[in-house]
Amino acid sequence: MGTKTVDETGVKTDEHKTDEAAETAGTAGSTEAAEATEAAGTADETGTDTPDTLDGTGTPEDVDVTGKTDGADGAEAGATGVGQGAGAVVSAGLGIVSLTGSWVGTVASARESLMGQLQTSSSSNVGTLIEKGYGNAWQATAMWGGVFALVALIVGVVVLARPAFGAPGRPQAPWIKSVAWAGVALGVIGLLLAVLKYTDVLLGLPSTG
Repeated sequence: MGTKTVDETGVKTDEHKTDEAAETAGTAGSTEAAEATEAAGTADETGTDTPDTLDGTGTPEDVDVTGKTDGADGAEAGATGVGQGAGAVVSAGLGIVSLTGSWVGTVASARESLMGQLQTSSSSNVGTLIEKGYGNAWQATAMWGGVFALVALIVGVVVLARPAFGAPGRPQAPWIKSVAWAGVALGVIGLLLAVLKYTDVLLGLPSTG
């Protein structure tokens, strides 16, 4: 009784079969327990960590909000850059107009010439005819050229000085500086030439003596 015996023909007894069934059941139970333990460990590694973004009161502490901030800063910087670029181009354009002339200066010059002819229609003085017919017209052209040059100079200076009154550490685009400096230079040259012409230092009226 209680011993495992095998008959001579190799047939297992009932006691032997019972012991093998018990051993198989024990092995299966151990395997299932090991798998369950391993699965629980994996769940602890992946699902039990609490996010660091909330403290005990549920308030986010380390939430990354730099995305929204960077987007707002980028939009503001883009708007500022567009305005400064437009101002630089306007400054350079006005500087060119001050040197080449504008339709305003042309109309003013023609108007002064016509008024001079009307005033001197009955005069025989050549000096008066030249001064009224040509001198005033040239001065009108010089005056309007000086106005455009002065505006170009002011706009260029404002564009170059704008970063000093904006957000610190935000550099100005190199091309904006170049175009603004070009506008300032053209404005200075145009203003200087306008003053010299208006005062008859440059290209003065011919002498009638």
